[in-house]
Amino acid sequence: MRRTLIRQQHERQKLQREYAKTQRGRKLGIYLHIPFCRSKCAYCDFYSLANREEEMDRYLAALTNHLKETAPQAKSCVVDTVYIGGGTPSTLGAKRIGALLHIVKKHYHLTKDCEITMEANPDSVDLSLLKTVRRAGVNRLSLGVQSADDGELKTIGRPHNFAQAVEAVALARKAGIENLSLDLIFGLPGQTMEGWQRTVEQVLKLEPEHLSCYGLQIEEGTPLYERQEDYTFADDDGQADMYLWMAERLKRAGYGQYEISNFAKPGRESRHNLRYWRLQEYIGFGPGAHSDFGGRRYSFVRDLSAYLKGMEEGGPIVDDDQVIPPEERRNEYLMLALRTAEGIDGDWYSRRFHMNFRPLEEKLRNYEKRNLAVEENGRWHLTPEGFLLSNGIIVDLLEAQEHNTIDSLLGRESRGKRDASNACGSG
Repeated sequence: MRRTLIRQQHERQKLQREYAKTQRGRKLGIYLHIPFCRSKCAYCDFYSLANREEEMDRYLAALTNHLKETAPQAKSCVVDTVYIGGGTPSTLGAKRIGALLHIVKKHYHLTKDCEITMEANPDSVDLSLLKTVRRAGVNRLSLGVQSADDGELKTIGRPHNFAQAVEAVALARKAGIENLSLDLIFGLPGQTMEGWQRTVEQVLKLEPEHLSCYGLQIEEGTPLYERQEDYTFADDDGQADMYLWMAERLKRAGYGQYEISNFAKPGRESRHNLRYWRLQEYIGFGPGAHSDFGGRRYSFVRDLSAYLKGMEEGGPIVDDDQVIPPEERRNEYLMLALRTAEGIDGDWYSRRFHMNFRPLEEKLRNYEKRNLAVEENGRWHLTPEGFLLSNGIIVDLLEAQEHNTIDSLLGRESRGKRDASNACGSG
């Protein structure tokens, strides 16, 4: 058994070295999943576990080994973004976060301006922690504020109040963090348009560089899903009004909308999140983490115990692994590009996927007439009103793309038959 494991390890290392030769200079992102938090929020569907502090050191060791084991695959890549997400990564503690980033820097080639983001909750940071992680390399902090209304925060199970959020922002600035992102949620239980407007105005006073503003999603299996009948929620039109007001207000405040839910001061867009929407490569580490690397998409088991056991005993930790076919990449480009203000580049689409863009452009022209899409400098993107209907628009474009593919295939088949007929008659 031991000889088999050693042979498999040698074979894996050989493949890693061969693959590394093809990666020279390619940009890469790293995502580190920290599955710990102090308590689960009522709406949270992410893989996270409360009150598991006793497993943090064991997890750090497993994550360290995973990073080391994977490093040869990325030997010739250049890492320009690192994102520490969760869960609540700050609950891991400053010393462990620092040790984790030390491993990343030691085994991967980071650019000098590498964007290193850490997520945190306002109640889980203090000045000492923030100064320590800043010295370790964290230069971007993402705080989960969610609301400026303490009643709303309590209803959704947030472990902090708004005063703590204000204090956390002040501490981040004092620690020298100059790139700050705040998360907000609209459509919360009992929230009115006036309440949402108050939240946005209060948060703007904090002057963050970046804002992520999401409409509430009630996910099956969460406490909020089980108790949703106990609350009143804004209907679809009400959420749409909140969204459109927010987009206009943030625009006036100097925040550019670069994705459906994300707004930033100039040059402060999340470079790590942009790589997802641009189909750029990234490697994820930890239970439930996903990767898109080397033409493959894979994920790890969404189970902390299984992940730890796999890393410690050499067992399987991959939950799903697949080669990404060209047609799926085509679909991904449409779905993800239309989430962003960059939108779709018709010329790039034609060159990259060997497809005629005209059928899609005809669809987009019709949406332009309805103020749902706009063309700027050869690129098509959705308007704020279009973002609200993006799911339907994307489905429509995917169907047009599918018909375009079928027509192209039939066209080639017809030409082939004509060519064969001409060849037979020319003898």
